[in-house]
Amino acid sequence: MTQTTDHSPPFSAPVLLQGGRRPALAACLVRGAIAAGLGLGTFAVLVIALWISSPYPDSGPNGALHVAAGLWLLAHGTELVRSETLSGQPAPIGIVPLLLVVLPAWLAHRAARDGLLPADDRPRPSARGALCAVSLGYLLVGAAATVYAAGGPLAPDLLSAVLHLPLVTLAAVGAGVWTASGRPGAPLPDWVPARLRKELARTRVAVAMRSGAAGALTLLGGGALLVAASMVWNADATQDSFLHLADVWSGRLAVLMLGLALVPNAAVWAAAYGLGPGFALGTGATATPLALTGDPALPHFPLVAAVPAEGPGTPLNWAAAAVPLAAALIVAHFTAHRAAPRHGDRATAWGMGETALAALQGAVVCGVLTGFLAAAAGGPLGTGRLTAFGPVWWLTGAAALVWSAVVAVPVALALRAWRVRGRAVGADGSPIPAAAVPGPASPAPVAASGVEMDDMDDAEFDPYDFLPEFPTGSRETDASPDGTAGASDESSEGAGDVTGSARDDRAPWAVPLSPWPKAPGLSSIALDADRAKADREEPDREEPDPDERDGEERDREETHASAADRTEDPGTSSTRSRATNPTDTRAVTGAAGADAAQQSPTLPARRPDALPDGPAGRADADRDDSDPPATP
Repeated sequence: MTQTTDHSPPFSAPVLLQGGRRPALAACLVRGAIAAGLGLGTFAVLVIALWISSPYPDSGPNGALHVAAGLWLLAHGTELVRSETLSGQPAPIGIVPLLLVVLPAWLAHRAARDGLLPADDRPRPSARGALCAVSLGYLLVGAAATVYAAGGPLAPDLLSAVLHLPLVTLAAVGAGVWTASGRPGAPLPDWVPARLRKELARTRVAVAMRSGAAGALTLLGGGALLVAASMVWNADATQDSFLHLADVWSGRLAVLMLGLALVPNAAVWAAAYGLGPGFALGTGATATPLALTGDPALPHFPLVAAVPAEGPGTPLNWAAAAVPLAAALIVAHFTAHRAAPRHGDRATAWGMGETALAALQGAVVCGVLTGFLAAAAGGPLGTGRLTAFGPVWWLTGAAALVWSAVVAVPVALALRAWRVRGRAVGADGSPIPAAAVPGPASPAPVAASGVEMDDMDDAEFDPYDFLPEFPTGSRETDASPDGTAGASDESSEGAGDVTGSARDDRAPWAVPLSPWPKAPGLSSIALDADRAKADREEPDREEPDPDERDGEERDREETHASAADRTEDPGTSSTRSRATNPTDTRAVTGAAGADAAQQSPTLPARRPDALPDGPAGRADADRDDSDPPATP
């Protein structure tokens, strides 16, 4: 029986179910709905827990769930309407606890970010598709919550819900898509004017955004410090308000949680107070560092109890101006840090005009962000005198702009001037590169002939780098003075080994002057290098016997003499015949060298310091300055 194996490809599912983008978009839609459900469920759990722990609940669990849905919509900026009031008229609640916004915004951001992450079992949707799908899923749950909360004690205002809920959702989801895409700096749309796009693409615009954001955060942090200091200063009033709002621990826990959620709002109010415009405590009262004017409508709440007392301000109230001053200094620091880096290249520093413009743009960004925070931190708490609570957004933003521009621009210029001090500047104030500034002429480079070997670092230079181009005893002559061709390699080598007595007395021009008289000769350097290498390879090698070395030297001298005999003219046969004794090789070599020197005046000869090392070499050097030895 024969078995066959089927190698056909497996059945593939349709593209819409396996490889298309529809499943990915559907997954993003589900993610958006789950994110909204998680936020709504978190508020429901907190409200139900407080309702269970309350000894006097006003309604059943249905009412608690309606309140949870209303608070979830309030966290998105939706204005609520309280129908059950003492006067019987509905009262709006428009102050959004800014800390509540963090939870739903983070959930929507994470849903969009995770929807764009690559996965093995599904394709990755496009950024625009993920933005639309996640937002749609989130808004579907938001619409259902709006309809459900409309029948509760805290009903949402429909116009406010239509305006604020999609705006907050798109902002959070868009931030998540931008994060998942690697935070790219995408180009602006084509409908933006070309000149504006060009200006926004400059480096100083990014610096202005960064410095303005840092200034706004400094204002927010300084306002939080002012709130803490004021609550400590008015600790008795704060404690009394907290204890009288609720008698049981569950009620006090609810007041504490609401107070913590309103801490960012109080920080913005305090920042507006330090800037100068202050904040409204009803339609007829305003709190500023100079004074608290009007008749404030203060509800009983711990944070409101920290408001300064009525009457003119004191130096302690005026000290709140340190907050905007610190924010302006931060803007100047961020600008100067980019305009003239502390450890960077001073030649790339910005000019004075560009630095001032960047600081001014940072002040504008700081003012815009502060105005936005002021608008989000305030709102109505009821009707009549309670319709205006918090800072006026346009006054607060303008004050932040003025403070930052007046302080940040000159301070940024001063920091830039301090960091580029000692450098030449042009007419526009921009530093001139060091290469363009005339200075003292640099000394001419020292020629190779003037370099001393003792002044060089052995780790950076090698002795061979300072040898002449044609070392002594290795250059060949091209022609003799009488026009005859130069000698062969053998004749040049033999003539180069003549002794110093014949060289110095008969052909002094044949000895080239060394550019460094104290430097060792090429032969000596090469021999020392070979010996050092041999010592490293064979550390236990024994030194040769002196008698053997003398024999080697005699063989070398006989070889040199033979070469001289081959190159001398026939007229020198008489000289050669006189040196029949083997011990008279020195005289024969001297005579041959003298004749070769007379025929070729330009023939280089070996320097005295290039003789071989050892006893034989030292003996030859000693005999150069003495008379030739007598023939025995």
